[in-house]
Amino acid sequence: MRRAGRCGLVHGRETGSPAQACRVDWLNYHHLLYFWTVAKESSVSKAADMLHVAQPTVSAQIRALERSLGQKLFERQGRRLRLSVEGESVFRYADDIFALGRELLQTVKGEPQAAPKRFRIGISDALPKLTTYRLLEPALVMQPSFRLHVRIDKTERLLGELAVHAVDLVIADAPMMPSLRVRAFNHLLGETSVSVFGDAALAKRVRRGFPGSLHGAPMLLQTTNTAMRQSLDQWFDAHGIQPSVVGEVEDMAMLQTLGEHGLGLFAAPTVVRKEICRRYHVVCVGELERVREKFYAISVERRLTHPAVRLIADQAKRRLFG
Repeated sequence: MRRAGRCGLVHGRETGSPAQACRVDWLNYHHLLYFWTVAKESSVSKAADMLHVAQPTVSAQIRALERSLGQKLFERQGRRLRLSVEGESVFRYADDIFALGRELLQTVKGEPQAAPKRFRIGISDALPKLTTYRLLEPALVMQPSFRLHVRIDKTERLLGELAVHAVDLVIADAPMMPSLRVRAFNHLLGETSVSVFGDAALAKRVRRGFPGSLHGAPMLLQTTNTAMRQSLDQWFDAHGIQPSVVGEVEDMAMLQTLGEHGLGLFAAPTVVRKEICRRYHVVCVGELERVREKFYAISVERRLTHPAVRLIADQAKRRLFG
């Protein structure tokens, strides 16, 4: 990092009056390259071989970058280096920076672009994967195309990455809470009712008298931190229904797999009912119209301008939830 004590640094000599004093920070891309190479290889020695320099040189460059950023970028895990939380964020920026550098060289040389622009999306790990795919599908086939980068994690962590522009969009089952203090905006993509599914034998047993037949029936539910579970619990309480909870699973794909093997009934968005029945070889028992699952796009934009995000939002409202 190179700093000028005042505005107007000319050939290493400061100019300007004290009234014009300011501080300018410069990122040393040479240091960043050394860091990026070590992060990719998880090894200083391998990075040194690739860069054709000595290991102490690589280590010194990284220490200089850490001092300039005021952050520890690596943690040692046995013999390997592991990125710290701050290091992961810096690495994603570095990855984008050097990808843009390669594109710049290809452009000025008149070479065809090797890869489309990136579209980085964070998906809450509580969301059903089939519905999420249907939401993303329009962006996968749009022209000009994007190279999709998907990160699945807890919503809170994804919103932290959105705040530092490490992802372009977060899709979640609940709006961002104001207490998180992240400058972002909630965009409701749509909502759907929830249906109950099970293998053929179990579905036949509880279909008559549905939904009252859910009382005492074996049921697989998502964990209590998910929006769908909270909606189901409210509905059960309002109707005096107490299913026999045989399992609580946060990941929707795993829950549906357990349901496929007859361990219990499960609830999932009605909007992908046909896909669930076909993929997991289950039968739809019935629909719970009053239980709603909502899907939000959370973005730093008050008005959506990213072409892929706009397409996802438009198609969700017109085709998926319309």
